[in-house]
Amino acid sequence: MIKIKEAVIVEGRYDKIKLSSIVDAPIIETNGFRVFADKEKQNLIRQIAEARGILILTDSDGAGFVIRNFLNGVVDKSKIKHCYIPQIAGKEKRKAQKSKEGFLGVEGINDDVIIDAIRKSGATIIGKSESPNHNIEKADLFYLGLTGSQNAAENRKKLLKHLNLPSYLSTNAMLTAINCLYTYDELKNMLCEIGIN
Repeated sequence: MIKIKEAVIVEGRYDKIKLSSIVDAPIIETNGFRVFADKEKQNLIRQIAEARGILILTDSDGAGFVIRNFLNGVVDKSKIKHCYIPQIAGKEKRKAQKSKEGFLGVEGINDDVIIDAIRKSGATIIGKSESPNHNIEKADLFYLGLTGSQNAAENRKKLLKHLNLPSYLSTNAMLTAINCLYTYDELKNMLCEIGIN
């Protein structure tokens, strides 16, 4: 597994599943072309890019490059690193037939090839000698009143609005976004400021 500072931006759910087994970093999905109309998702990606930078890892087909180019126009270019996978003919196991262009997507590429591509991208690789940050965990959300309490859903909605994050984020997606942007102490202080906890 390779640990990087930047959040990884991928096209879809299967790409995220694939990467989560080989990359230790937040992974954000664009949901394909839906990101073009999803202003909340665009804002989330911009905020994460400002906080830690992003690494765009899309498929090597035409659609992947359209998404990559769109994100180039939405996010400050100095906050973006690009990771390119090779064009390898084939199809993913879960699919009945090859994609339109006949290339494997991120989900179908060999782990070693992806890790090599990440190393070549200029992503900030974090070594084991660096002291790890304490990630905010689900238990912390419970303690802070964001899960498991009577007002938890209302509190999450209030927090997401305050942070200008997409209102539809699931608890897991919210946790990923918050870990990209804030420390535990920053989150706790912010909750006090907006009257939660």
